[in-house]
Amino acid sequence: MKKQIATIGMLALITCGAQAEPFSPQLAEPALVADHHMEAKNPGTVVNVAANAGNFDTLVAAIQAAKLQSTLKGDGPFTILAPTDEAFAALPKSTLNALLANPDKLATILKYHVISGKAPASKVVTMSNLNSLQGSDIEVKAMDGKVMLNDARVLKTDVMAGNGVIHAIDKVLIPADFDLASLEE
Repeated sequence: MKKQIATIGMLALITCGAQAEPFSPQLAEPALVADHHMEAKNPGTVVNVAANAGNFDTLVAAIQAAKLQSTLKGDGPFTILAPTDEAFAALPKSTLNALLANPDKLATILKYHVISGKAPASKVVTMSNLNSLQGSDIEVKAMDGKVMLNDARVLKTDVMAGNGVIHAIDKVLIPADFDLASLEE
């Protein structure tokens, strides 16, 4: 019963998040631009900053469902490649439901969005790949004023937190070796 209530609660958050105030990308041509007005003396952890941003509600709920909040509220530093609520809403509902029903697989997907260490945009654009906490690499491509992480476009960069940095992306990243079909078995 608790699992059903949690799933219903997560779906409600997803639905609400998809209707939240639209996220406005802050990507400039040709380089990434930091969102310096988001910086504060004590902005909180990456989880707190994401929770307060208003466009990562689904990510924050997923972090809680996967029981990763204590890790991500630790000292870090962490770089979070944060799918927006719209990115989560774009997943097929069956995939999202299956992930929510399986905290271990959800944690695998979420760890693929976390990089150990603080990697601001100025550092990311000089790299060819990032190694995720999940263990798989994420390809970095910077061209024509866009930065792509695998097939996800970076929308907003350098949202600073006390224990790291957040970069907003427009898709949920799935590791190449992750079997989505096995979720619905």
